Amino acid sequence: MVVSGVALERLRSDPDLGHREAFLVVSLTWLAVPTVGMLPYLIAGQGTVAHPVNALFESMSGFTTTGATVLGEISFSRHSRSILMWRQLSQWLGGMGIIVLMVAILPELAVGGAQLINEETPGIGIDKLTPRIAETARILWRIYLGFTVVAAGVYYGLHLVGLAPNMGVYNAVAHALTTMPTGGFSPEARSIEAFAPIVQWAVMPFMVAAGTNFALFWHVIRGAPRELSRNAEFRSYLLAIGVVGTLVAILLFTGLGLASVPENVGVLPGNAENALRQGLFQTIAIVTTTGYASMDFNAWDQSTQVVLLLAMFLGGSAGSAAGSVKVIRWYVVRRTMSRELFTTVHPEAVRPVRFSGEAIDEDTVRSVLTFTLIFLSIFAVSTVLIFIEGLRTGLGLSAIEAASVTIATLGNIGPGVGIVGPMNNFLPFSDPAKLYLVFLMWIGRLEIMSVLVILTPAYWRQ
Repeated sequence: MVVSGVALERLRSDPDLGHREAFLVVSLTWLAVPTVGMLPYLIAGQGTVAHPVNALFESMSGFTTTGATVLGEISFSRHSRSILMWRQLSQWLGGMGIIVLMVAILPELAVGGAQLINEETPGIGIDKLTPRIAETARILWRIYLGFTVVAAGVYYGLHLVGLAPNMGVYNAVAHALTTMPTGGFSPEARSIEAFAPIVQWAVMPFMVAAGTNFALFWHVIRGAPRELSRNAEFRSYLLAIGVVGTLVAILLFTGLGLASVPENVGVLPGNAENALRQGLFQTIAIVTTTGYASMDFNAWDQSTQVVLLLAMFLGGSAGSAAGSVKVIRWYVVRRTMSRELFTTVHPEAVRPVRFSGEAIDEDTVRSVLTFTLIFLSIFAVSTVLIFIEGLRTGLGLSAIEAASVTIATLGNIGPGVGIVGPMNNFLPFSDPAKLYLVFLMWIGRLEIMSVLVILTPAYWRQ
């Protein structure tokens, strides 16, 4: 990879990257990197990821920070510490690249709602697609690295004071590497459930930070913390987590959200701390697309699972490593719907859609609506395809399972419900199904439009 990069650097004739070339480079890079990243799994030859299709799936899941896995057994007896650490490291590297991509490149390409980030980052001095992107990368990577180091320190600190006996150095580093990229790969088979409740509380704020627009942290560092409270997307992001988390916590507290015997699912009806912790943790993990699990929510009632399934469509903030539709787009969709209802009653009125007090141009509004429609269309079609493939191979997926498989990969979330629940994996699927899910992870990570545009005939015409 290094040799290829140096060769391409010397062959370049124009230091600036044009729009057409940017679409191709971005798409192919995120396809080539996981292809190379599968080699350690094949070379190690350990477990289910020694198979080429499984290795590609695991690698794509890592670099796209999805967190879906095909490891049949996650244990040090089955896989070496080095190969498990490679899973964590692939997510951390992918998260670094995604953050720069979301803040420095996609806004200039007018992909979905990413161009709205421009209005929220006037102080960073980002000149998109120019040599100054190196300055942008340094700023964002320092913030990203800083959060990772702090997370590792907090996790290991809990071990040192005796509150988390099994959170040693290896686990602390491994989980810090997968928290900040909203990845969710864990060397523990039971994910965060393997640790004490205090660890689950400690992980939550880092997941929230990982799902926040990293450009906002630059304002905080520069002495303008009020930018967080002024940012409409950040407020909506916290509101979404609060509303969904509270709803899930109430369902668990009252016992209405449980389908199994409480003693077997880690939730105690009537225990406020337990219900709040489980409800908030799973909500944050789903909304930020981190994919960690504090318990097996397969044991929850289907009504609670549906709430989590709908939360998978929210996503974190633009400018973060979070996947799915993202809050900023839902914000624009909601304001656009409100505007259309108003103008229906008052046809002569001129009412622009506003974001953080600034009017959004109609091209951006149209782009956001188009992205959302395409995302939902791909989700619907893919759900049907996965359901049919499940029937063909004898998996017998339910409708909610097929839907969760699709959104878990297209939204880069990781676990779903049922057969792909937090304590299960994607191993039972056929090779063709896994390759299609690899495709969904790829296009979902790159905001769909970045990939689909190079598949159109118009892109290749002079």
